[in-house]
Amino acid sequence: MTTTLISRPAVHTKQKGDGDGSVQVHLDPKVQITTGAKVFAVYGKGGIGKSTTSSNLSVAFSKLGKRVLQIGCDPKHDSTFTLTKQLMPTVIDVLEQVNFHTEELRVEDFVFEGYNGVMCVEAGGPPAGTGCGGYVVGQTVKLLKEHHLLDDSDVVIFDVLGDVVCGGFASPLQHAERGLIVTANDFDSIFAMNRIAAAIQAKSKNYGVRIGGVIANRSKDTDQIDRFNAAIGLNRLAHFPDLDVIRRSRLKKSTLFEMESSPELDAVKDEYMKLAASLWVGSEPVEARPMKDREIFDFLGYD
Repeated sequence: MTTTLISRPAVHTKQKGDGDGSVQVHLDPKVQITTGAKVFAVYGKGGIGKSTTSSNLSVAFSKLGKRVLQIGCDPKHDSTFTLTKQLMPTVIDVLEQVNFHTEELRVEDFVFEGYNGVMCVEAGGPPAGTGCGGYVVGQTVKLLKEHHLLDDSDVVIFDVLGDVVCGGFASPLQHAERGLIVTANDFDSIFAMNRIAAAIQAKSKNYGVRIGGVIANRSKDTDQIDRFNAAIGLNRLAHFPDLDVIRRSRLKKSTLFEMESSPELDAVKDEYMKLAASLWVGSEPVEARPMKDREIFDFLGYD
């Protein structure tokens, strides 16, 4: 029977669990990442640098000798281009080419090797307004399991579209061990971080995911991030300042580890290596207490 990725994802209303009366995407319970891989899902406000963070973190893990798989979960399919140097075909693209007959696909049709051996997959997404991103994530994980790609990975990183805007794009949390939040030292990023923390907490009621911590990005200072973290029980894992070399790395379609060395760049690379090492060792999950929207609005009313 032919399957299509843009029709009737498994969505239904729950009375308990992810939230009273919530409408969530529930993936096939048999399609779970059950290998020994450490699985991280990276979230944050749109444009905050999640893909830059994810790709450089993937390289850092690979330089620790880990087998890394990065999964881009954005219809723009631009999560991995600094690793592969081009926009790769998405899972949606290749499935359309074989009329959604998954048995006709080969690994090399949708998995591509990037810098330093990082394996890259772009889930893609349905055309705007026609389907659910969470269903696409579920089909991508299913394909990876069928081809044993997850068995050959030590680390899996989901790089997820923007804020957690719906159950669909929260679906990577159903596979992850830790949710990582990327934020800047400003109102909008911290406001989004609070809602993302609440989404991870909601998913943790039914799944093994927990908040891993906060990555400060594109920020000279971290005072407001740290103030907020202290108020709700989050912790900062790393700090990456707003440097021009990071902007240039994207234009050069390169990871930071491929850029010409300089003292400021070397400091950033060292920070990524420390972050990867600490995430590999693991830590106790964070039990945050997210604020209500109006509460955080007042809390962030500093000048």
